[in-house]
Amino acid sequence: MLTYKMKEKGYSIDLPYGELDISGDETAGFRPYQLLVSSIAVCSGGVYRKILVKKRIDYTTIDIEAEVVRNEANVNEVTEVHLTFYVKGASVAIEKLEKALELATKNCPIVQSVNKSILITEKVILN
Repeated sequence: MLTYKMKEKGYSIDLPYGELDISGDETAGFRPYQLLVSSIAVCSGGVYRKILVKKRIDYTTIDIEAEVVRNEANVNEVTEVHLTFYVKGASVAIEKLEKALELATKNCPIVQSVNKSILITEKVILN
């Protein structure tokens, strides 16, 4: 069970890594939509890394860029998240990186939890 404690401008939770402040006011904590998008991106990235290791595909680093689309006419909900994975130092064809990313998408629990309500697209750019 997770317990969130009310603060003057939001909530906080004590987690094993440390305290996390969450607030609609970004001067008082991380905004909920930022955490949602970060969860999607980092879960997908973490699964992607594991798959690349399992397939013995070497790389130097992977940076992820997230473009977020929100519906301001309807409570500013997150409707789309477009992820771009910048893979550096890989010496394989882009097609292998793309196939591994497709597999990561299918195995990321966060993506699978939200993909019925949020359009998630992912692409790889080899640097």
